[in-house]
Amino acid sequence: MENDMKKWGFILVFGLIVSLFGSVSKAQGVWKSLTEVSYKISEDQFGELYVPVFSDNIKKLEGKEVEADGYIIPFEGMFKPEHIILSSLPLAECFFCGSGGPETVMEVMLTNPIKYTSKRVKVRGKLTLNAKDPEKLMYILKDARLILE
Repeated sequence: MENDMKKWGFILVFGLIVSLFGSVSKAQGVWKSLTEVSYKISEDQFGELYVPVFSDNIKKLEGKEVEADGYIIPFEGMFKPEHIILSSLPLAECFFCGSGGPETVMEVMLTNPIKYTSKRVKVRGKLTLNAKDPEKLMYILKDARLILE
């Protein structure tokens, strides 16, 4: 009887661990896919610029609803509760502040405004790819909503 309880306890703990890592993997899965980008050099009226070339895996995600978790990048005096920049990396490592590349950040257009937090958040929305407008990030999540704070 005691061995059966230990066995079921182990199975329960193992199941919880697999479930936890599965949900973490799904949340971070979109970021992993978004790293499959390369760049070509182009020019505009201001000079040379790098234009993203999206992999087929990334192109398959365009227009689809995806979940992304990460950190809100606080641009001083520019934080808009309905339009945020989300980084897959903590602030010290993000694209704007540290060592991450442009594939580690996305613009998020929220349907409902949110309050700034330094904690990790999760959003869900439709992914748009941007290779044309250098004023915008290459990944934009539209009609997004906060699903975890």
